[in-house]
Amino acid sequence: MNCSGRLKVIALVFGLWSWGAQASQPPQAFNLEGDIAGAHDPSMIREGSTYYVFTTGRAPGGGQFAIRCSSDLTSWKQCGQVFDAVPAWIKERSPGTRDLWAPDISFEHGQYRLYYAYSLFGKNTSGIALATARTLDPKSPDYGWHDDGLILESKATDDFNAIDPNYIEDKAHHAWLNFGSFWTGIKMRALDAATGKLSTTDPKTYSLASRVRPENAEPNPPGLPGNWQAVEAPFIVRHGGYFYLFVSFDLCCRGVKSTYRTVVGRAKAVTGPYVDRDGVPMLKGGGTALLSANARWLGPGGESVLLRKGEPDLIVYHAYDHETGKSSLQLSTIEWKQGWPAAALREK
Repeated sequence: MNCSGRLKVIALVFGLWSWGAQASQPPQAFNLEGDIAGAHDPSMIREGSTYYVFTTGRAPGGGQFAIRCSSDLTSWKQCGQVFDAVPAWIKERSPGTRDLWAPDISFEHGQYRLYYAYSLFGKNTSGIALATARTLDPKSPDYGWHDDGLILESKATDDFNAIDPNYIEDKAHHAWLNFGSFWTGIKMRALDAATGKLSTTDPKTYSLASRVRPENAEPNPPGLPGNWQAVEAPFIVRHGGYFYLFVSFDLCCRGVKSTYRTVVGRAKAVTGPYVDRDGVPMLKGGGTALLSANARWLGPGGESVLLRKGEPDLIVYHAYDHETGKSSLQLSTIEWKQGWPAAALREK
């Protein structure tokens, strides 16, 4: 082999080693600053050089779905809201609704799609709706949100709860909406990819994950429906040869008493079956631990994932201050190792 050939081989080996070293970097939690307090159920996307995070509940001034933005993933500021108020049609359909929940942002078919939910605590008379926009930049003349209305709903007679939506497309670019909280767990419906509405050719409701109530379990805490061992906040991404289903187990939104934790399973097909690292089906309570409480932050959950080309993937979630019980935005890189993701919870 001539000198040029040896140099090419060396360069190739070094390149592979560098890629492997970069790919195996341990997950890093960001030390965030700015307008990060009060965040729940964050969903993140990037447009241009700006990252945008959408969260549950009221924005400053009383609007719905506060939007936070950052150019460096560390310093965050409030930069708008989706709605000035709860849409009138939701008020008519669900008069008790005061705030909207669980936004899920994606960019599909030339538009930004924000799936969101309305409901009442402890009830499954809920609905998932869709809002769309051409850009996320509030300075653009094309900026503005259009409410496309109801996508699906659940009633008291159903065994599922139509909240916590998440949009995913499979390898063939068929669109799906996964959702669910408490009751019999996480569900999925097929969508029309072009419109973002329910498919007219596949009306099946697929089951993805549930919790198994243990024998001799204590009675439900007051106000909690069905199986108190909650599973909610589903989020699916396709990485490598698998679909990964991230969910939150246990109880959210209880300050220092929050027991939320994030787990994950994977499947070859978007509709499952999803299993954890030990092979336990997620339909039987399986889930590989990803984020759990530490001495500083409690109840990490309400997660979503942002895949990035050429950069570490990200997981964004909320957690509660162990002293004040207040929620805060949290962000970590993801390490993919031996086919499974790892993430970090900040210590400070």
